[in-house]
Order: sequence, then C-alpha cells, then structure tokens
Amino acid sequence: QVQLVESGGGLVQAGGSLRLSCLASGRTFSDYAMGWFRQAPGKEREFVATISGSAIVTYYADSVKGRFTISRDNAKNTVYLQMNSLKPEDTAVYYCAVGQSRTVPPARDVSRYGYWGQGTQVTVSS
Repeated sequence: QVQLVESGGGLVQAGGSLRLSCLASGRTFSDYAMGWFRQAPGKEREFVATISGSAIVTYYADSVKGRFTISRDNAKNTVYLQMNSLKPEDTAVYYCAVGQSRTVPPARDVSRYGYWGQGTQVTVSS
C-alpha cells in the first residue's frame, strides 16, 4: 500500500524559507511522477509543483516560479519542496501526491494523482 508522509511545515516570517519533505513507501518510487499541492482555508486545492520520476522534468505554478524548487532523491524515496522568499499568501496546508500510474507524466491536474499524504501546515506571517 502506498503511503506518503509530509514533514517540514511550520510558522515562518515573510521572506523566510522552509523545506518540505515527503517520504514515500509502497511502490517503486522512481517510476512515478510526484507533485506538491496546497489548500488554503475556503479555497480549492491548487497545484504548486511537479517532478518526473527521473527528475529531468519539473513544472511550477506561476505564483511560485523562481521562489520554490522541487527535487527528489529516489534512493531515499523522498521528494522535497524548497520554499524561499515566502509570502503570507503561501499560507496553506501542503500535500504531496504520487501519479496514478507509471505512464502519467508530471501534471498540474489533481485528478492525475492517485495517492496523497496527510498534509503539513505552512503559515507565513507578515
């Protein structure tokens, strides 16, 4: 069974940095695209970043491009999200997700992901 466990969230001042981690288990991790999404109170879950199994391809939401970096270490079954220059509008619960199948490329669409972690809270104060 696939399990995803996020960590690294917390409270940070605007302009600060955090690094989120997502530890995956239950399948051959390197075969699947992974993504980070976030959900603020009263809003829909939105795409943040995604990375291919080989880590060659990455995509970012326009709102985080240039500030956030997604990466992965397949030997550790872990995907990361380095978040710099954080803004109050980045406040949300952040979720990692794994693609539904090996053939699913990195995607911005929530429906392309089959398993989700429990989320980690990120709060950015002004």
